[in-house]
Amino acid sequence: MSAVVDTLVGMTGWRLSGGSGDGPDRTGLRLLAVAGSVVLALVVGFAVGRSGGGAGGAQPAGAAVAPTDVIPSHDHGPQAALAIGPDVSGLAVSAGGYTLVAGPTAFPTGRAQPFTFRVDGPTGKAVTSYAIRHDKPLHLIVVRRDLHGYQHLHPTMAPDGTWSVGLTLPEPGAWRAYADFTAVEPGGAEVSAVLGVDLTAVGGYQPRTLPAPSDSSTVDGMAVTYGGQFKVGPTQPLLFWVPAQLQPYLGTYGHLVIVREGDLLFVHVHAETQLANGAVKFWTAAPSPGRYRMYFDFQVDGKVRTAEYTLVV
Repeated sequence: MSAVVDTLVGMTGWRLSGGSGDGPDRTGLRLLAVAGSVVLALVVGFAVGRSGGGAGGAQPAGAAVAPTDVIPSHDHGPQAALAIGPDVSGLAVSAGGYTLVAGPTAFPTGRAQPFTFRVDGPTGKAVTSYAIRHDKPLHLIVVRRDLHGYQHLHPTMAPDGTWSVGLTLPEPGAWRAYADFTAVEPGGAEVSAVLGVDLTAVGGYQPRTLPAPSDSSTVDGMAVTYGGQFKVGPTQPLLFWVPAQLQPYLGTYGHLVIVREGDLLFVHVHAETQLANGAVKFWTAAPSPGRYRMYFDFQVDGKVRTAEYTLVV
């Protein structure tokens, strides 16, 4: 460093110990200040690069990744496609160039009506090529904004990319529909996303409160329990026990959807392909503190059932 300072002094023609004449040359001072700033930036940059903290630097072995307010919306295992950013959580109707374009969103209460929509891609045209994920090209989740009335549906697609499904909203109020899919782009790249849109069931809305948190949910006389922690930080295992003979459903023994109260952030997790000592096992983490509703889909005797739980993180 002293050699660098000497060089700078030589460039300005002014010594730090004193200048010639009545004082230091002002031009020299300005040159010295600018040059010193450059040197300082180079030294700091070199130090950061050595520590691995610069852009593109390798993370130290075992370094933890800090949790963010957005986590992947769903986990499809080792062949997971690239997610397109924060909006994969279902908070928006458009993300990464993909837009959910819905047909009529007002429904009569308690009566089936077709729900139609398409997904427009970055080119502005409807997407018609989707990857199959757990036996289906698209999963549609519908729930009322107070987190009651959960439904897990599988629409069918017409050749022009229009999706349709018969949908019944059993109670009046505002509902949220999530389209969970993996689009296949013209070059073959796969992009996963979750896009959301609001629906309305006509009538007087009577909001309902959520049940108190519990690790047990009774479904058709079966007490379905879970163990583990859903918390902020690294992924943790959640285990679900069903007191009956489980049957595979959509390629695995269970599906898990978690929705946050308030903003309706969406998390969809698929279970491990094999049971863990008789339990259905998921890996997930909470994006941030809040109150959540958890929906566990499973199949017994050819019928798909859903156990529901309230969680406070």
